[in-house]
Amino acid sequence: MKQFIFSFCTVLLLSASAFAQNAVVKGRVIDDNSSEPVPDVEISIQESIYTTKTNAEGLFSFTQTDLPQGEQVLEISKVGYVTLTIPVTIQNNVPVNLDPILLQVDVQALEAQIGTISLSDNELNEDEGTSFSVSGLLQASRDVFLNAAAFDFSATFFRPRGYDSENGSVLINGVRMNKIYDGRPQWADWGGINDVQRNQEFTMSTQANEYTFGDLGGTTNMIMRASQYRKGGRVSYATSNRSYQGRVMGSYSSGLMQNGWAYTVLAARRFGKEGFYDGTLYDSNSFFASIEKKLNENHSLNFTGIYTPNRRGKSAPNTQEVIDLKGVEYNPYWGMQDGEIRNSRIKEVKEPIVMLNHYWDISENSRLNTNVAYQFGSIGNSRLGFDNAPNPDPTYYQYLPSFYLGNPDGPDFEGAFRANRAFTRDGQIDWNDIYETNIFFGGTSRYYLYEDRNDDNQLMANTNFTSKLTDHVSINAALNYRKLNSDNFASMIDLLGGNGYLDIDTFNFGIAQQNNLDEPNRIVGEDDKFRYNYEIDASVYSGFAQAQFTYNKVDFYLSGNVGKTEYQRNGLYRNGSFPDNSFGKSEKLNFTTYGAKGGATYKLSGRNFFDANAAYFTDAPTVRNSFSNSRQNNDVVDGLTEEKSMHFDASYIYRSTFLKGRLTGFYTKQEDATEIAFYYADGISSTNRNVSNAFVQEVLSGIDKRFLGAELGLEAQVTTTVKLKAAGSYGQYTYANNPNLYLTSDDVISDGANPNRLDVGTAFLKDYKISGGPQQAYQLGFEYRDPDFWWFGATTNYFSNAYIDVAPITRTQNLYLDSDQQPFSEYDPAVARELLRQEKFDDYILVNVVGGKSWKIDDYYVGFFATINNVFDKVYKTGGFEQGRVANYRELVEDTSKETRVFGPKYFYGYGATYYLNLYVRF
Repeated sequence: MKQFIFSFCTVLLLSASAFAQNAVVKGRVIDDNSSEPVPDVEISIQESIYTTKTNAEGLFSFTQTDLPQGEQVLEISKVGYVTLTIPVTIQNNVPVNLDPILLQVDVQALEAQIGTISLSDNELNEDEGTSFSVSGLLQASRDVFLNAAAFDFSATFFRPRGYDSENGSVLINGVRMNKIYDGRPQWADWGGINDVQRNQEFTMSTQANEYTFGDLGGTTNMIMRASQYRKGGRVSYATSNRSYQGRVMGSYSSGLMQNGWAYTVLAARRFGKEGFYDGTLYDSNSFFASIEKKLNENHSLNFTGIYTPNRRGKSAPNTQEVIDLKGVEYNPYWGMQDGEIRNSRIKEVKEPIVMLNHYWDISENSRLNTNVAYQFGSIGNSRLGFDNAPNPDPTYYQYLPSFYLGNPDGPDFEGAFRANRAFTRDGQIDWNDIYETNIFFGGTSRYYLYEDRNDDNQLMANTNFTSKLTDHVSINAALNYRKLNSDNFASMIDLLGGNGYLDIDTFNFGIAQQNNLDEPNRIVGEDDKFRYNYEIDASVYSGFAQAQFTYNKVDFYLSGNVGKTEYQRNGLYRNGSFPDNSFGKSEKLNFTTYGAKGGATYKLSGRNFFDANAAYFTDAPTVRNSFSNSRQNNDVVDGLTEEKSMHFDASYIYRSTFLKGRLTGFYTKQEDATEIAFYYADGISSTNRNVSNAFVQEVLSGIDKRFLGAELGLEAQVTTTVKLKAAGSYGQYTYANNPNLYLTSDDVISDGANPNRLDVGTAFLKDYKISGGPQQAYQLGFEYRDPDFWWFGATTNYFSNAYIDVAPITRTQNLYLDSDQQPFSEYDPAVARELLRQEKFDDYILVNVVGGKSWKIDDYYVGFFATINNVFDKVYKTGGFEQGRVANYRELVEDTSKETRVFGPKYFYGYGATYYLNLYVRF
């Protein structure tokens, strides 16, 4: 009996002790202006390891059994709001209930975010392989390095960790928006709706994400749910000399009304006759609507519609000769017609998006989100075509002084002088001469304006399940489906004074070939399809599951995914160069993908954290890199297989009221990638002949790449008004192997069994640097925020280790083999090594300043935001590529020995001094 009483008392005391330790801190966070709950607010107990976030109702709670006792400080923070600190006393059995906590909008930070996003439109719309990997960084992140990468580094072609934009996932309401064709997000599809892009969730690199397995470049989910927008409206006007000259925007959100309805609408226009580069027009309208109905306590339906039709004029990379003669702002794509600038290279995007989202709160801890989206419309890229007529490009090599100075019979100084004078005085497309030529030839168009067009219809559907199983364990799972039908063709825009165009290919060594044997000698009119016409059908099925574990000292996650991808080409023309392999369906390509990842965060203390993540996964090659010449035939890239990625990163994170910082080291290996390039080549060594001026498709397969580096971000709040910040990225991004290279063409380039194909062999690219902006970037800056709602900041940014994109064909045996397949008699390995040395661009420093002021007048916020980038108008190269035109040793030596190269590299230059000013009223 005594033993029983002793045991009973012991259990009772232990239970009471456990109960006594159960301190509770909870509360609700609401918007000070709209009184609406604020979700995803980070709540942390300073100097401790404890942190949590508010839910959709703005609620949070700490219920751990070992919360720090006594006087503590809660920090309440969210991007776009002023951070609060609240002193609390935590005691056993004395619950702390903070309801409500009023969170004020940080007008200064919000306007800075919106304004800077607007500056990135031009870069984010690029489609020539130079797009930046800053898609996930558009929100004003609390991470110092990510802020620097998005707002100061992006104008230099800087790619965080060296990744391209196809390595980052972009979602809208949980639906993946990256294009199946090339894997890249088409930012023009939702451009100009900045006011409704503020609700974003960004997951860095391969870290855990509840919507998707993720990717190397991170995941951005833009939440465009009507009930999640803050009640109120905003009207703004912006002016700039960068991408566009003016932008007007208006938006309004109702918030969640008592009848369960909520809506958000936006309309905007961006316009300009030209931006920083000559002749680059901008003409864009943007419309957005989101309507939500809360059906009951557990179910809600949301409809979102986005339509942002836009047209923009492109600019061109140029050789150093052209830049020296005309300057970095010169653009050869335009000319004057009837007193107006007319650009021949226009990108036009008209792709509406409609989306229906169902939100089901199954229980307090479980929810199911199901989404269906449909995207349709067209993307067109125009250009001038010409047949049996001089090239209309004013930078065509035969029109430049170097062509005459490099004459094999001796320099033609008179010809060079005339070319120099003509080019420097004008150097633009002569539209009048084009019209006169077409009329002279009896109305048959020798020149014509057409566009490469793709009309896409894409259906997307997914369902996402999230459940909190216990206080420590939560799970995520999703199923995804995407189906694409893409019609690809050339469309005649303008016959330029002619009355028809004969649809044949005259560039095949003078042997005319029918573009469609089933309709020979067809006369094409405006709006007709011609040259090529084919469909791509693609289907992508995928699913992922994830478990997240949260404990006092350690958080960790495990995740896996699996998927299947199918592609098939269906040729609608029987091409004369490939009569047996162009019409009808290709073989169906099938790829099975899978992946696994995991990571952990160790909380040493409330200030010190260690984080590590590892991943291995495969991806299907994109459509673009699956067919070697999809415009003309059904040929599939040799040895096509899934691309592999291995990744590891580790971080040390420090957080205190004075100093915040992150130091990260990372390593990534990508294997079995494929790349396809298109260009005219001279000096292709084939059996018993040298092929010249052939338009080729260069297929590079089995590519391995290595990305190694470190990131650092530091931020010090030295006073209540002054903040210092520093950021840096050190990277080494290189080719990790020697891939295989072969050429295809509609010209005869081989005497083998397949005259349209030439196997060149190994491309010796190992240890060459991957191009794509500086591999090292560093920043020092400060910010002053006055209590009277004005602020000012400046950053100094240093960039180095940017490299040119090398031409793989010159790194093969083709460099030194003559037509008899023996080395050139004059071949010198030492000279060859110097010729193949990769160009490293000069280092440079850019200074940016930014500031703004806001006023509150009754219930209105009025203010402005302004920035000047590259204050000292620094001229710098952001990228470039070697031309594959001179492909062998003899021709390369001849070209480089000239005072001015005829076929030198082409360069991209950065913006000079640019400004942006945004005026707004918010209510």
